[in-house]
Amino acid sequence: SDVGSQKDRVVTEEEWLQKWEMGNIGFHKEQRHPLLQKYLDVLLNGRSGLRIFFPLCGKAVEMKWLADMGHSIVGVEVSEQAVKDFFSEHSLPYCEEPVPEISGAKMFQSTSGNISLYCCSIYDLSSSIVGKFDGVWDRGALVAVNPCDRQRYASLMINLVEKNSSYLLVTVSYDPNKHKGPPFYVPESEIKSLFG
Repeated sequence: SDVGSQKDRVVTEEEWLQKWEMGNIGFHKEQRHPLLQKYLDVLLNGRSGLRIFFPLCGKAVEMKWLADMGHSIVGVEVSEQAVKDFFSEHSLPYCEEPVPEISGAKMFQSTSGNISLYCCSIYDLSSSIVGKFDGVWDRGALVAVNPCDRQRYASLMINLVEKNSSYLLVTVSYDPNKHKGPPFYVPESEIKSLFG
């Protein structure tokens, strides 16, 4: 598959932090994603009280929506500003504590306890730290990961999910020769080889 000039493109953590600082966050959506609404039944599969993971969560509004339904939400985001913005924009009180296993990482948890957002690199997480998940909403994570890190990302995600979990993944389709990304173009064949 032709991924154009994207194969070697790397976006640094500093660049992501700068996007949040400058408010250059066109990837953030103020409304719930229509595909999550459409496929919510697939994610939940008739179950309630799920643990749902939001990789590279930003300040996704769907986290509060699913928490309000009684699910437990865990997200990871490199930008502390994004995490704090999430809690303030939803008027959610929270507490902040260090994550002993990860140097410099913090965990922000709603005082209700049902939303926990880790501020660190996603690659610092493991199931021993965050546990396993019944569902994943990946809207903008895989397509934001540097192409050279996709295998590492997919391996981590597979390690974080329970056997009977549901994984909803949103990607974008376009000519990768015309856009350097992110979001990056991830061909369906690669998704199949990454996740099986």
